[in-house]
Amino acid sequence: MKERRHSWVFVAHVTNTQTSEEWVEVRGGHSGEAKGRSFRPEVIFPATAKKGSRIVGQSLASAPQFQLF
Repeated sequence: MKERRHSWVFVAHVTNTQTSEEWVEVRGGHSGEAKGRSFRPEVIFPATAKKGSRIVGQSLASAPQFQLF
């Protein structure tokens, strides 16, 4: 997936109340670009989930990375 090589900034987590579909809106792309994209939460992984070119960890939808105090 080409998007892995780009830099993205979180914009919003969206839920369609009629269909219960969820997606994450981001902005970014190549250096200096500001494209808008939407991804399903289950296809977004933290950088620590990658080992070489393989994904070895869980998606952020399965294992959120928020710090709990």
